[in-house]
Amino acid sequence: MQFTTRAARRGLAAAAITCAAVLVPTAALAASGGRAAATRPAVASQHAAASQPAAAVAPRCAAGALTVWLGIPGNGAAGSISYQLELSNTSARTCTLYGFPGVSAVSPNGGQLGRAASRDYTDPIRLVTLRRGATAHVLLKVVDVGNFPPASCHPATAVALRVYPPNDRRSLEVPLSFRACRKSGPVFLYVRTTVGGAGIPGFSH
Repeated sequence: MQFTTRAARRGLAAAAITCAAVLVPTAALAASGGRAAATRPAVASQHAAASQPAAAVAPRCAAGALTVWLGIPGNGAAGSISYQLELSNTSARTCTLYGFPGVSAVSPNGGQLGRAASRDYTDPIRLVTLRRGATAHVLLKVVDVGNFPPASCHPATAVALRVYPPNDRRSLEVPLSFRACRKSGPVFLYVRTTVGGAGIPGFSH
């Protein structure tokens, strides 16, 4: 009876060891599989974010994100003066510009003089991405209103330019004194589309 009991105990001990040997790697595999499942979505989301172009996630440059200024002095031509109208991103984030700004002449009492600038399609229309502190520009041409008959123009002195960034209803003003027309018939302002860079030699932003 003692032999039989000892044999039975040995058999139970061996079975317990065998079960433990099987359960240990199974538990380890289950644990490692759980960690891998938790990290896969994170890796996938990182790849998805990296594949998106910067322009696709950058918002448009609203008036509140920009400072508008003139690259002066202007370049004179026969009967007109051209200026580089600069748009600098003074916000904390990257933003984009696409297309033409709206530009008009401002009277001393804050009203609009004449008609808004006409569009000049010489430059190709492209999306411009502005990092923080970067600058884009448009070419603005101011025509000498002395070329128009006084009766059709009614000349007056403008004190500023009112600038609407592309696709924005809010405006900014740039001080500039020039002769404009009170009447809306003659076209005395022409503006091109937004172009990357300041367009000023030696200007780095």
